[in-house]
Amino acid sequence: MEPVEIIEDGVLLRPWREADAEAVHRACQDPDIQRWTTVPRPYRPEHALGFVTEMSRKAWAEGTGAPFAVCDPGTGDLLGANGLVSIDNGTGEIGYWTAPWARGRGVTVRATRAVARWSFDTLKLRRLLWQAEVGNHASRLVALRAGFRVDGRLRLADPALYGSADGWIGSLLPGEVPAAGSTGPAAPGTVAARRAAVFGRPQPVLFATTGAGELRLRPMEEQDLDGVVQTCRDPETIRWTTVPDPYERADAQGYQAHSRDAWARGDAACFVIADPDDRYVGSLDLRLSPADALVADVGFMTAPAARGRGYLPAALVALSAWGFSTLGLARIEWKANVGNTASRRAAEKAGFLVEGTARGGVQHRGERVDVWVGALLAGDLR
Repeated sequence: MEPVEIIEDGVLLRPWREADAEAVHRACQDPDIQRWTTVPRPYRPEHALGFVTEMSRKAWAEGTGAPFAVCDPGTGDLLGANGLVSIDNGTGEIGYWTAPWARGRGVTVRATRAVARWSFDTLKLRRLLWQAEVGNHASRLVALRAGFRVDGRLRLADPALYGSADGWIGSLLPGEVPAAGSTGPAAPGTVAARRAAVFGRPQPVLFATTGAGELRLRPMEEQDLDGVVQTCRDPETIRWTTVPDPYERADAQGYQAHSRDAWARGDAACFVIADPDDRYVGSLDLRLSPADALVADVGFMTAPAARGRGYLPAALVALSAWGFSTLGLARIEWKANVGNTASRRAAEKAGFLVEGTARGGVQHRGERVDVWVGALLAGDLR
């Protein structure tokens, strides 16, 4: 396959040159590129030289790939890498990275759309695939803006040492590439773009004020496991929640792993509530609805020794404010089994309005039970 150049929508895609090696080496020192791609670590000058010469030329010559340097058409400056990392039986897989100095300009979205159009129009491919490790929200957002439908998850054949064992996978078919300059559901400023920016960073620490001092809402740590176990062995927790019974330390470790994975996927934000001495006093989860991007629901529990101190209402207000302002939520829902007056009291103190009772609303330990249903809207917080 003969190498080609593409100029479209303010980017130049061309075959790699030996002179690009220095800029490639500089770009690949970036922690994000090393974290999310398969470049060697540490990345040395000889790696860059081999990539822009032997590897890229071999891919073009054998027709197994189409690697492009993404450049500024006016200055010629390198902005990133893009192209087909594999071509097989009418399907190509796209891969890309953006140089640190070129981020925030939509370069990779425009380049990906250009490569996709060329792949369908010139190579007559029937499908493009995109893959990324779960948690790589920046790559996912590019794929969405380029028209890919993220179809699901798959186990990675060669997961990163400290990364997720799962990957996202998406596909793009002819006729689905957005027009140059167009926007879509993942355009800057949309909920999808906002969520990608939030979940693509480490989970934050939130703060809530009570009469006893300042509470911290933070990710779960090893020091919290004993507190979680004690709370989940409490008769009231077992009565009103669906935690395993009996509850073992392995269950707490599984919940900690679930919390990390949920954040990486962008599905939920699971926080520990820590008192002014940084001791575990409760847990609070905000779970995003898969059916409505503007809706989430909350779940929570309080350590037995911390009950009645107003910790949960304060933490609920802090979490809800973060959900409305940062995630762009419009509605946060709460449910509790009828009779769970402690949960209802905490929700109402935080501003939730109880909207009614759902008969047989949830499955609870082998039977359908009635639940109270309530919600907090973005305009309810003062």
